[in-house]
Amino acid sequence: MTDLERFLAVMEYKPFDKVPHHELGFWPQTTQRWETEGAGHEDIWYDWWTGPGYFGFDRREYINATFTMIPAFESKLLERTERYETIIDELGRTRKALIEGTLGGGRMCMDTYLKFPVETHDDFRELKKRYVASLDQRYPANLTDPANGWKDREHVLVLGRNCAACGFYWRAREWMGTENLSLCWYDDPDLAHDMMEFFADFTVEVCGRVLRHTDAEYFVLNEDFAGKGTLLLGPETFKTFVFKPLKRLIDFLKSHGVKYIALDSDGTTEPLIPVMMDAGVDVHWPLERASFMDPVRLRKKFGKSLRLWGGIDKRELAKGKKEIDAHLRELQPLVMEGGFIPTVDHTIPPDVSWDNFRYYIDSKRKLLEGKL
Repeated sequence: MTDLERFLAVMEYKPFDKVPHHELGFWPQTTQRWETEGAGHEDIWYDWWTGPGYFGFDRREYINATFTMIPAFESKLLERTERYETIIDELGRTRKALIEGTLGGGRMCMDTYLKFPVETHDDFRELKKRYVASLDQRYPANLTDPANGWKDREHVLVLGRNCAACGFYWRAREWMGTENLSLCWYDDPDLAHDMMEFFADFTVEVCGRVLRHTDAEYFVLNEDFAGKGTLLLGPETFKTFVFKPLKRLIDFLKSHGVKYIALDSDGTTEPLIPVMMDAGVDVHWPLERASFMDPVRLRKKFGKSLRLWGGIDKRELAKGKKEIDAHLRELQPLVMEGGFIPTVDHTIPPDVSWDNFRYYIDSKRKLLEGKL
């Protein structure tokens, strides 16, 4: 089967030769370890999302539409000590960051966020000027080129890079911050509604220009609206502010040639899954196991209408070969049922050795073929 035929067969629970081979990526600190353990630089430093490379991933192509601010804010260094630096970043946020352990832009802990660009209605009106959908630089140069190969493709085509469009909660959190947004739902619902509706309008306009020229297999909304054991907004808040604009966006995308809508969020998102499905979400990932998101249990609870990606516990990869195989065998029936594409439940952390990861990849290939 072609990569495209295989993907569609698995997503539609039809016969397939094997399940698609995808992965998310790694921490920069992980590759530093792997290279000291014998990994070749070229073996790991390539685009895992588009494959195939050293690990033989199935091919995906991404339509590189730009959904973020144009122009971005000017980045500024406000203060630097031996341990910390305080900066204004390209999204207009002021944040304090630990320098120790930083590698290739990847930090070993979360930054402390001090200030955000949106505090008032006037701030948001100004911010909207950075989200003009009609700007030509938002769209790839080959969008209208008949030679781009999209019409007769044999691989999966995705509208937008992962974390390019982000999502309703994600964007509002970028604009206001987690705490301020949590208060905004109650203290200033008009501003909250304005942000949600604007996000839908803007995303529809950007996607619409792309979809005039091609269809796509899927579109991802990245949210990260949950932590370990709890949500960052409850189902009632979601229904009040997010549901209608989310459904409007999804209805538009599906009516213009996007087959599936995938929602990415870490954490314990389970209480929001029924509402997301009602809005038209087809896929949920990466199913973070430390947050009790077990794909086998989720399939039993929500049925085949919800496709699942991810679900392989990164913590198991840091153990040993027996533990890796035992963990993967638990997923074999679900893999063979269809509607499930297993990947590690986030990027690979540096406690996973090069030998363990290569062993995991070899065992996973057997899993994908139903031979583990």
